[in-house]
Amino acid sequence: MEVANGEKLFLSEAALNVPHEGHDQHLCELRKRMTLDQYRNLIREAKFFCKHCGRSATKSENLCFPEKI
Repeated sequence: MEVANGEKLFLSEAALNVPHEGHDQHLCELRKRMTLDQYRNLIREAKFFCKHCGRSATKSENLCFPEKI
């Protein structure tokens, strides 16, 4: 997806090489094996979002392509 000035808003599927280092600690994988309350703790007061999927998280290490909000 692109915005009006041509800046990429989200990365394409091709940009995501799965699995990659640390992927087991990213929300896209963690959500498969945690409770809703555990997930909420990782996204509460989010400071980063993933440029691939748009998820947000408190810590950058929980996202594949983090960018500060």
